[in-house]
Amino acid sequence: MIDNFSNSIALPVSIADIESAATRLNGQVNRTPVFTSHTFNKIANSQVFFKCENFQRTGSFKFRGAYNALSQLSVEQKQQGVLTFSSGNHAQAIALAGQLLGISTTIIMPADAPIVKQEATRGYGAEIIFYERSQTSREELCQQIASDRGSTIIPPYDHPHVIAGQGTTALELIEEVGELDLLLVCCGGGGLLSGCAIATKARSPQCRVIGVEPEQADDAARSFRTKTLQTVDNPDTIADGARTPFLGKLTFPLILHYVDDIVTVSEDAIRKTMFFMWERMKLVVEPTGTLAAAALLENIVKAEGLRVGVIVSGGNVDLKLVNQFFPPIN
Repeated sequence: MIDNFSNSIALPVSIADIESAATRLNGQVNRTPVFTSHTFNKIANSQVFFKCENFQRTGSFKFRGAYNALSQLSVEQKQQGVLTFSSGNHAQAIALAGQLLGISTTIIMPADAPIVKQEATRGYGAEIIFYERSQTSREELCQQIASDRGSTIIPPYDHPHVIAGQGTTALELIEEVGELDLLLVCCGGGGLLSGCAIATKARSPQCRVIGVEPEQADDAARSFRTKTLQTVDNPDTIADGARTPFLGKLTFPLILHYVDDIVTVSEDAIRKTMFFMWERMKLVVEPTGTLAAAALLENIVKAEGLRVGVIVSGGNVDLKLVNQFFPPIN
């Protein structure tokens, strides 16, 4: 456990920040499609709208927050470059945003990050510095290098401009499909969940917002229930985007204020949902991207007769690892 958070803390991101981010991102991000599935609707006994961020630039929602943050740096900060730590999706997003804005980028990345994400990050022009999860704190290493180089750190989720950028995902969804009864969002460090919750409560006030994370990485669910920040150490989950050790100092109070619940799903549920979305919906979705849908498919969240939004967070799957996701079929 870490320290308690006071309910009186000033909330760092508002709907105005998300609206400003939407204006800033206009023409830079893809307005990703919303898919529906008759088969999924029948299983869930509800009307489900999938906001498909697997079709976003760099293959995940992360580009929204990265571009929003980098575009607001000062001239001096842009000249000094940007540094971050990421297992892949935020890395790619920062790298591409930096390329578009003419900012040099360096990524602290775990040595076991998916190869597809490593290659894409390099392809966008970033320098990668690897570390071993079991031996090194990525945050400490990042601070050390930033101090040496004078670079600005843009963390994966605990940054107001990143959170505001991620919130545009839900803003777009509600603009397209109208008000919702329920929104399900995957949760790692909480940037997407908190940003989407702020946008949803402003645009569809009666909508319940529920975060979903792996059972193996349930720090956010425990934090939500105890109102005390909990941690998890290198969780063994195929949802690599949800392996974050804890919620952030910004995202945690936002989640406590705006989110209605956080639930968890099993590794089997993640695999089952990923296979369903690949096979039946023809959507290439990475394990983390299935978390929200898995909560419906497994009936962990009851949604009978409701209009439900599901954020599909990304589609950066290393296809060489498919045999690790699914057992061989006899």
